[in-house]
Amino acid sequence: LECIYLFSFMFIYIFPDAFQMLFFLVKDSVKVKWRVSSHFVPYAARLFLGSCMPSKWQLLASGDGEAFFDYKFSECKFTKQIKGKNVVYKNELSFRPQAKGRPVVFKQPIECVYKRPEGWIPPFLNPGSGVSEGQSNLVFHMALLNADFSGPAESNVFPLGSMIPILAAVDQQAHQPLLLLLEECTASTTPDLHPGANLYPLITNKGCLVDSKVSRSKFEPRRRLSEIDLSIQAFRFALGQEVFIHCSLVAWDPNGLDDTKKACHYTKDNGWELLDNPAYNNLCDCCESTCKSRKRRNLSGECTYNHYESP
Repeated sequence: LECIYLFSFMFIYIFPDAFQMLFFLVKDSVKVKWRVSSHFVPYAARLFLGSCMPSKWQLLASGDGEAFFDYKFSECKFTKQIKGKNVVYKNELSFRPQAKGRPVVFKQPIECVYKRPEGWIPPFLNPGSGVSEGQSNLVFHMALLNADFSGPAESNVFPLGSMIPILAAVDQQAHQPLLLLLEECTASTTPDLHPGANLYPLITNKGCLVDSKVSRSKFEPRRRLSEIDLSIQAFRFALGQEVFIHCSLVAWDPNGLDDTKKACHYTKDNGWELLDNPAYNNLCDCCESTCKSRKRRNLSGECTYNHYESP
């Protein structure tokens, strides 16, 4: 386990004879000792690790002061990224002599890096589970994949404009044939959707990939009815922050497509297209308005499940 400065690989950093910092890393947390000169002692409450104030303050005999931060990576707004074989936590130390919203006088970005344990799988690749509204339990999966959809992604960091391959699937098991659909998908900066959250719609209106109208996002040809492959172009939303993708999944009768049970994306040449049968592209016409079911089939295998990814 190691903690690395973005601009220095030393564990002690001196800033114009005013600041001195020392880092200690323990499992899932970081301890920081930040020594400041006497001039900054009156501003002890304006020293921050991310969003956290010092957990302890000590005035030294020399007149200098020491601020201690002892926090878990789940606190202080640390961001987490998966980079190849490493897990990286990012934050910054800052000095804000005035109230929030005013300029920061000093800030020092930090990265805390450690190796992923053998066999470790990021939480966003773990299968989710849902329970059907009818007779059978259904198990759903979502995952970030590599570029050719042949295996799990090695990282959840994607450059702006690149393609993000996403897999959604339902276990077929002994059920009647199931068609997996994405009803809604929304990007958010929070792991839970709540009023006031910063949101970016990807799929709306019961299966309309609205992001495809302004990007290269699209549904990929199906490999199995019980799976759906989605390519999302990395978009300009909450740059530099963790982004969570929340999706509502539906398992449905393959012969029961209608205005509310479909997978539609937009192409420059043909407009709205139905993924599963272009002969019925008219089911996508409502993507420009409101999609309402004209005839609802009673299917025991229908299940909706909310899951999130963190690209």
